[in-house]
Amino acid sequence: MTAMDPIEKANSLIEALPYLQAFRGKTFLIKMGGSAMEDPELVAKVMRDIVFLEVAGINPIVVHGGGKAISAAMEAAGLEAKFIGGFRVTTDEAIDIVARVLSEEINPGLVRMIRDFGGKAVGIPGNDVFLGEKIKGTDKDGTKVDIGRVGEVVGCHMEYMDAAHKAGIVPVISPLASELATGKPLNINADLAAAALAKELRVAKLVYLSDVPGLLSDPKDLSTLIKSVTRKEADALIADGTISGGMIPKIRSAVDALNAGVRKVHFVDGRLPHALLLEIFTDGGVGTEVVR
Repeated sequence: MTAMDPIEKANSLIEALPYLQAFRGKTFLIKMGGSAMEDPELVAKVMRDIVFLEVAGINPIVVHGGGKAISAAMEAAGLEAKFIGGFRVTTDEAIDIVARVLSEEINPGLVRMIRDFGGKAVGIPGNDVFLGEKIKGTDKDGTKVDIGRVGEVVGCHMEYMDAAHKAGIVPVISPLASELATGKPLNINADLAAAALAKELRVAKLVYLSDVPGLLSDPKDLSTLIKSVTRKEADALIADGTISGGMIPKIRSAVDALNAGVRKVHFVDGRLPHALLLEIFTDGGVGTEVVR
């Protein structure tokens, strides 16, 4: 890559100006997951971008996953990582590992990066934010099966979130919930946790940073990226098979969030350096936006 000349740099700043003006004071929720969290250098770049948002007067919130790290920790403990219907089977023994990896390894590491770049951040265990109820999984035969301590979000405690917001601090939240009936921890799909919190807050943007570039007309051809779809168009793409597999629940959660008052949802490839800023502050963007 060649260095930009000073005029190009200035033009980039001017291109970002209307977005900076429009989003000042707004809340963005960024969900980090997939292999976008495996490369420390890429993660650091994302955290620096989040500090940029903070300095620009935007209120970022981070909800993170940790699937690969959890699987590795389970394997080290002699436990098999098993999934049913896209959900991790989480035994009583496994939930202790899930909570430890999320709350003692991944979450503090992200908070530390934000602080290292001069930002303000606080780690909040998800079970201090999310209330959940256990769910069953669906196997390949369509049968409902017990998948252990796995849940869905049925409510949110906002005390810690409100305190962080008032103090100008970025909340970094893990995908755990407190079971409504027992108070015990539940493992929550991070995409669904992020969507639930985005709906509660009615954020201006919900951004999914993962290891996919967005929606593709042809999954094998990156040049077929779909830049923007409406809720109605997204439903049609699911119906005709263009959207399939693991993208279906992501898109449905996006549509659900839009229906609840979220202004816009973005799917961005977190493996691309500064993808977050490029999607938000440039005219062309780099991912897919889902709009009303």
